[in-house]
Amino acid sequence: MIEPSKHQPSPRAQQDAIDVSDFVYAATGARVRRLTMPDGTHWFPAVDVCKELGHTNARKALADHVPEAHREILETVTGGYGLSVPAGREWRRDLNLIDLQGLILLVSACTKPECAPFKQWVAEVIETVQREGSYSLEEAEVQPSDPGAPTAYVMPEQVVEAIVRLEAHNLQLDERLADVQQQSLALQQEMAEMQRQNLVAQQAIAQAIERIADRLDLLTLDRPAATPGLSAQPTTESVLADWRQRLSVTSDVWAVAVVIAPVLVEQGELRQPLESIAARTGLTVQRVNECLRLLRKHACIHPRGATEDGAPVYVLDRP
Repeated sequence: MIEPSKHQPSPRAQQDAIDVSDFVYAATGARVRRLTMPDGTHWFPAVDVCKELGHTNARKALADHVPEAHREILETVTGGYGLSVPAGREWRRDLNLIDLQGLILLVSACTKPECAPFKQWVAEVIETVQREGSYSLEEAEVQPSDPGAPTAYVMPEQVVEAIVRLEAHNLQLDERLADVQQQSLALQQEMAEMQRQNLVAQQAIAQAIERIADRLDLLTLDRPAATPGLSAQPTTESVLADWRQRLSVTSDVWAVAVVIAPVLVEQGELRQPLESIAARTGLTVQRVNECLRLLRKHACIHPRGATEDGAPVYVLDRP
């Protein structure tokens, strides 16, 4: 003989004295997904409730606080009423559900501050039942006029206060979120402007390098050939022209060359730290180091010791 399911609908559907959405909101501090069966019973995804209440391990929370009589899987619950599983990936057939009592048990086991007013109200209800033998809600002053309509009750003051506090808290969170979003938008606009200015600066550097390269080409063509046996004093233009012939010069290498050549010619050596060259060229320190390595490889410069701070010292690699 097949026993009837414990989830079979009762002959008369239940009517909530307190709106279940407000009740659960006051209990958990959040709006939780809900399935309401034809007889008025409510079921909630255990994972949703545990997440809102701060239970990190839903399986353990159910095992520790919710008896089996108040938890079930989705397919069994819906099947007991002849209903199909709700559509959507969020509603898996093996999804663990808890009824309203299970939800209240999880609320009682959590330490979330938002649940404190509700837990206090539950304690007052239990104390009233112990002291007076029963607890009842006050009937609303205005009752439904439809014949057979259920009695309307006034929501308990503690539940109302909990909801008001939660709504005020959520409103503050929304305002903070709006401020953060506004600050984020302003920061994005500032970053976009900085990127635009950086692009303009890079284009200006590239144009300046082009003009210098053109001048060096003209100077190289106009300069008479050196007399054999005589070592002419190098100039910035002659050094850059020589380097241009030695290697394939890209814009970043040329930017470094334009900065260090005058120093090498006038001071005889280069003692500037890589950070200083990077700041003047707009390149990264790593890229400046790679450019210097390329100039050494092609016998344009060579290292000669180091500064007190450990920075390498370079001199011209003169034939």
